[in-house]
Amino acid sequence: MNALGPVPRTLLRDRAYEAIRDAIVAGEIEPGAVVRDAELAERLGLSRAPVREAFSRLVDDGLLESKPQSYTRVTPVVAADVRDAAAVVGALHELVTRVAVPLLRDTDIDVMRAANDRFAAAVRAGDVDAALRADDELHDVPVRVSGNRAAAATVARYTPLIRRLERRRFGEGGSCRSAGLHERLIEACAAGDTDGAVRVTADIWHTLADLADAD
Repeated sequence: MNALGPVPRTLLRDRAYEAIRDAIVAGEIEPGAVVRDAELAERLGLSRAPVREAFSRLVDDGLLESKPQSYTRVTPVVAADVRDAAAVVGALHELVTRVAVPLLRDTDIDVMRAANDRFAAAVRAGDVDAALRADDELHDVPVRVSGNRAAAATVARYTPLIRRLERRRFGEGGSCRSAGLHERLIEACAAGDTDGAVRVTADIWHTLADLADAD
């Protein structure tokens, strides 16, 4: 994966933010690394202004830390921060699942099943990028169907903190979330079992809290 390539000159602030965020999550820019706006602007083919704005957003997200007139650097992976993020993101996933289950269509369930098939195959192949991409696609379905834009924005903001630890664990020979838990979630959704789907969602996110506790 190479997130730091030239960026099309549309929505420059957002694209700079996404590219730098993805590079941090993927480990291309390692924890503790000092980042410089001029250097990244050149790599991304941008002016420094959108990169500075991206830095500000990433500080708010907890992926960068900055000392004025001194440095801006990537934050370390801190278990407490991951636990906090997982608690917030998990609670929001439970919320959107409760809203979404009665609204899910057969096509939505099909999307979730296909995503879980890709997830399981990627885990077997040791392809962390594909596994986490499929995981996002699966869990994005109830977020989208719920129509809760505040929840969607908050999930998008804090999930990268969790992903950094998941990637590291995967690289150490661990696995991502269980395809079996995903299957239980999908079956509950397909059956219209709202309470069951919410319980499985809680189980999924508790595994991430356990991942942080083991760090």
